[in-house]
Amino acid sequence: METVASMTDFNIPDRPTLEDNVQPVPAQTEPESNRKLLTPFLELLQTLVLAAILYFAVDAVLARVIVENISMEPTLYPGNFVLVNRIAYKWGGQPHVGDIVIFHNPNDLSVDYVKRIIGTPGDTVRIANGRVTVDGTVLDEPYIAAPPDYTGEWTVPPDSIFVLGDNRNNSEDSHVWGFVPMSDVIGKALVIYWPAEKFHVITHPVMVPAR
Repeated sequence: METVASMTDFNIPDRPTLEDNVQPVPAQTEPESNRKLLTPFLELLQTLVLAAILYFAVDAVLARVIVENISMEPTLYPGNFVLVNRIAYKWGGQPHVGDIVIFHNPNDLSVDYVKRIIGTPGDTVRIANGRVTVDGTVLDEPYIAAPPDYTGEWTVPPDSIFVLGDNRNNSEDSHVWGFVPMSDVIGKALVIYWPAEKFHVITHPVMVPAR
Protein backbone atom coordinates (compact mmCIF):
# COMPACT_ATOMS: atom_id res chain seq x y z
CA MET A 1 0.00 0.00 0.00
CA GLU A 2 1.24 3.47 -0.89
CA THR A 3 2.21 5.62 2.20
CA VAL A 4 0.52 8.99 2.46
CA ALA A 5 3.06 11.55 3.52
CA SER A 6 2.28 14.62 5.51
CA MET A 7 2.60 17.89 3.67
CA THR A 8 4.81 19.17 6.42
CA ASP A 9 7.40 16.43 6.00
CA PHE A 10 8.22 17.01 2.32
CA ASN A 11 8.64 19.78 -0.12
CA ILE A 12 5.84 19.44 -2.62
CA PRO A 13 7.10 19.84 -6.16
CA ASP A 14 5.31 21.89 -8.77
CA ARG A 15 1.99 20.33 -9.82
CA PRO A 16 2.56 18.35 -12.98
CA THR A 17 0.66 19.21 -16.11
CA LEU A 18 -2.08 16.97 -17.48
CA GLU A 19 0.24 15.82 -20.24
CA ASP A 20 2.80 14.70 -17.65
CA ASN A 21 0.24 12.41 -16.04
CA VAL A 22 -0.91 10.71 -19.26
CA GLN A 23 0.60 7.30 -19.76
CA PRO A 24 0.09 5.24 -22.93
CA VAL A 25 -2.53 2.53 -22.50
CA PRO A 26 -1.18 -0.84 -23.56
CA ALA A 27 -2.99 -2.18 -26.66
CA GLN A 28 -5.39 -4.97 -25.90
CA THR A 29 -4.06 -7.81 -27.95
CA GLU A 30 -6.15 -10.82 -28.83
CA PRO A 31 -4.65 -14.03 -27.53
CA GLU A 32 -2.69 -15.85 -30.24
CA SER A 33 -4.74 -19.02 -29.70
CA ASN A 34 -7.99 -17.16 -30.45
CA ARG A 35 -6.58 -15.73 -33.65
CA LYS A 36 -5.53 -19.17 -34.82
CA LEU A 37 -9.03 -20.48 -34.19
CA LEU A 38 -10.78 -17.55 -35.92
CA THR A 39 -8.65 -17.43 -39.06
CA PRO A 40 -9.86 -20.72 -40.65
CA PHE A 41 -13.46 -19.86 -39.72
CA LEU A 42 -13.25 -16.43 -41.36
CA GLU A 43 -11.62 -17.89 -44.46
CA LEU A 44 -14.38 -20.50 -44.72
CA LEU A 45 -17.04 -17.82 -44.27
CA GLN A 46 -15.48 -15.69 -47.02
CA THR A 47 -15.35 -18.70 -49.33
CA LEU A 48 -19.01 -19.54 -48.70
CA VAL A 49 -20.13 -15.95 -49.27
CA LEU A 50 -18.16 -15.75 -52.53
CA ALA A 51 -19.55 -19.11 -53.67
CA ALA A 52 -23.11 -17.92 -52.94
CA ILE A 53 -22.57 -14.70 -54.89
CA LEU A 54 -21.14 -16.60 -57.86
CA TYR A 55 -23.96 -19.16 -57.75
CA PHE A 56 -26.71 -16.53 -57.86
CA ALA A 57 -24.83 -14.53 -60.51
CA VAL A 58 -24.47 -17.58 -62.74
CA ASP A 59 -28.07 -18.64 -62.05
CA ALA A 60 -29.27 -15.23 -63.21
CA VAL A 61 -27.57 -15.80 -66.57
CA LEU A 62 -27.77 -19.56 -67.12
CA ALA A 63 -30.46 -22.19 -66.57
CA ARG A 64 -30.10 -25.97 -66.58
CA VAL A 65 -32.88 -28.16 -67.99
CA ILE A 66 -33.35 -31.84 -68.75
CA VAL A 67 -35.09 -33.04 -71.90
CA GLU A 68 -37.98 -35.36 -71.04
CA ASN A 69 -39.67 -36.22 -74.34
CA ILE A 70 -38.99 -37.12 -77.97
CA SER A 71 -40.35 -33.98 -79.64
CA MET A 72 -36.89 -32.60 -80.52
CA GLU A 73 -35.31 -35.81 -81.83
CA PRO A 74 -32.91 -36.21 -83.54
CA THR A 75 -31.43 -32.96 -82.19
CA LEU A 76 -32.21 -33.56 -78.49
CA TYR A 77 -33.04 -36.83 -76.77
CA PRO A 78 -34.72 -37.65 -73.45
CA GLY A 79 -32.12 -37.52 -70.69
CA ASN A 80 -30.03 -34.78 -72.32
CA PHE A 81 -29.05 -32.01 -69.90
CA VAL A 82 -29.00 -28.61 -71.58
CA LEU A 83 -27.44 -25.31 -70.54
CA VAL A 84 -29.67 -22.33 -71.39
CA ASN A 85 -28.77 -18.67 -71.93
CA ARG A 86 -31.38 -16.71 -69.97
CA ILE A 87 -30.35 -13.31 -71.35
CA ALA A 88 -30.21 -14.19 -75.05
CA TYR A 89 -33.34 -12.14 -75.77
CA LYS A 90 -32.89 -9.46 -73.13
CA TRP A 91 -31.60 -5.93 -73.71
CA GLY A 92 -32.46 -5.89 -77.39
CA GLY A 93 -31.63 -9.50 -78.28
CA GLN A 94 -33.90 -10.77 -81.04
CA PRO A 95 -35.19 -14.29 -81.75
CA HIS A 96 -34.18 -15.84 -85.07
CA VAL A 97 -35.57 -18.65 -87.17
CA GLY A 98 -33.55 -21.76 -86.27
CA ASP A 99 -32.97 -20.88 -82.60
CA ILE A 100 -33.76 -23.65 -80.12
CA VAL A 101 -35.57 -22.15 -77.15
CA ILE A 102 -36.96 -23.18 -73.77
CA PHE A 103 -40.27 -21.61 -72.76
CA HIS A 104 -43.29 -21.99 -70.51
CA ASN A 105 -46.13 -23.88 -72.12
CA PRO A 106 -48.71 -21.16 -72.95
CA ASN A 107 -51.50 -23.47 -71.72
CA ASP A 108 -49.72 -24.51 -68.51
CA LEU A 109 -47.01 -22.15 -67.28
CA SER A 110 -45.79 -24.74 -64.77
CA VAL A 111 -44.55 -26.92 -67.67
CA ASP A 112 -41.53 -25.98 -69.80
CA TYR A 113 -41.03 -26.98 -73.43
CA VAL A 114 -38.06 -26.97 -75.79
CA LYS A 115 -38.69 -26.32 -79.49
CA ARG A 116 -37.19 -24.62 -82.53
CA ILE A 117 -38.24 -21.14 -83.70
CA ILE A 118 -39.77 -21.25 -87.17
CA GLY A 119 -41.50 -17.87 -87.29
CA THR A 120 -40.79 -14.48 -85.70
CA PRO A 121 -43.12 -11.45 -85.37
CA GLY A 122 -44.71 -10.59 -88.71
CA ASP A 123 -43.70 -13.85 -90.44
CA THR A 124 -46.26 -15.98 -92.28
CA VAL A 125 -45.57 -19.68 -91.77
CA ARG A 126 -47.16 -22.17 -94.16
CA ILE A 127 -46.91 -25.96 -93.95
CA ALA A 128 -48.06 -28.06 -96.89
CA ASN A 129 -46.88 -31.08 -98.89
CA GLY A 130 -44.29 -31.92 -96.23
CA ARG A 131 -42.54 -28.55 -96.54
CA VAL A 132 -42.34 -25.45 -94.36
CA THR A 133 -42.25 -21.99 -95.88
CA VAL A 134 -41.67 -18.66 -94.15
CA ASP A 135 -42.91 -15.63 -96.10
CA GLY A 136 -42.93 -17.79 -99.21
CA THR A 137 -39.40 -19.16 -98.77
CA VAL A 138 -39.11 -22.94 -98.40
CA LEU A 139 -36.83 -23.89 -95.50
CA ASP A 140 -34.01 -26.37 -95.84
CA GLU A 141 -34.29 -28.40 -92.63
CA PRO A 142 -31.73 -31.22 -92.38
CA TYR A 143 -32.30 -31.39 -88.61
CA ILE A 144 -35.89 -32.80 -88.67
CA ALA A 145 -36.81 -36.45 -88.10
CA ALA A 146 -39.32 -36.50 -90.98
CA PRO A 147 -41.33 -34.01 -93.07
CA PRO A 148 -44.55 -32.83 -91.40
CA ASP A 149 -47.66 -34.70 -92.43
CA TYR A 150 -50.04 -31.85 -91.53
CA THR A 151 -50.96 -28.54 -93.14
CA GLY A 152 -51.73 -25.02 -91.97
CA GLU A 153 -50.90 -21.35 -92.22
CA TRP A 154 -50.15 -18.88 -89.42
CA THR A 155 -49.09 -15.22 -89.24
CA VAL A 156 -47.02 -14.52 -86.15
CA PRO A 157 -48.30 -11.60 -84.03
CA PRO A 158 -46.06 -8.99 -82.37
CA ASP A 159 -43.93 -10.09 -79.39
CA SER A 160 -44.52 -13.76 -80.16
CA ILE A 161 -42.85 -16.67 -81.92
CA PHE A 162 -44.01 -19.76 -83.83
CA VAL A 163 -42.21 -22.94 -82.74
CA LEU A 164 -42.06 -26.54 -83.96
CA GLY A 165 -40.37 -29.66 -82.65
CA ASP A 166 -37.72 -31.26 -84.87
CA ASN A 167 -39.68 -34.52 -84.54
CA ARG A 168 -42.47 -32.84 -86.46
CA ASN A 169 -45.05 -35.60 -86.38
CA ASN A 170 -44.55 -36.35 -82.68
CA SER A 171 -44.51 -32.85 -81.25
CA GLU A 172 -47.14 -30.75 -79.50
CA ASP A 173 -46.19 -27.26 -80.60
CA SER A 174 -47.42 -24.11 -82.35
CA HIS A 175 -49.20 -26.06 -85.08
CA VAL A 176 -51.43 -27.42 -82.27
CA TRP A 177 -51.83 -24.60 -79.75
CA GLY A 178 -50.56 -21.46 -81.46
CA PHE A 179 -47.93 -18.86 -80.64
CA VAL A 180 -45.53 -18.40 -77.72
CA PRO A 181 -45.39 -14.91 -76.16
CA MET A 182 -41.80 -13.73 -75.81
CA SER A 183 -42.55 -13.04 -72.15
CA ASP A 184 -42.85 -16.84 -71.67
CA VAL A 185 -39.45 -17.60 -73.21
CA ILE A 186 -36.86 -18.69 -70.64
CA GLY A 187 -33.87 -18.59 -72.94
CA LYS A 188 -31.85 -20.03 -75.80
CA ALA A 189 -30.29 -23.51 -75.66
CA LEU A 190 -26.48 -23.38 -75.64
CA VAL A 191 -24.87 -26.71 -74.83
CA ILE A 192 -25.73 -30.34 -74.21
CA TYR A 193 -23.50 -31.04 -71.21
CA TRP A 194 -24.71 -34.48 -70.16
CA PRO A 195 -24.29 -37.36 -70.87
CA ALA A 196 -20.61 -36.52 -71.20
CA GLU A 197 -20.20 -38.44 -74.46
CA LYS A 198 -22.99 -36.32 -76.00
CA PHE A 199 -21.41 -33.00 -75.01
CA HIS A 200 -21.52 -30.45 -77.79
CA VAL A 201 -22.46 -26.87 -78.55
CA ILE A 202 -25.97 -26.57 -80.00
CA THR A 203 -25.99 -24.91 -83.40
CA HIS A 204 -28.77 -22.57 -84.47
CA PRO A 205 -28.87 -22.49 -88.28
CA VAL A 206 -30.23 -19.40 -89.93
CA MET A 207 -33.18 -19.67 -92.28
CA VAL A 208 -31.83 -21.27 -95.46
CA PRO A 209 -33.97 -21.55 -98.62
CA ALA A 210 -34.24 -25.08 -100.00
CA ARG A 211 -32.42 -25.67 -103.26
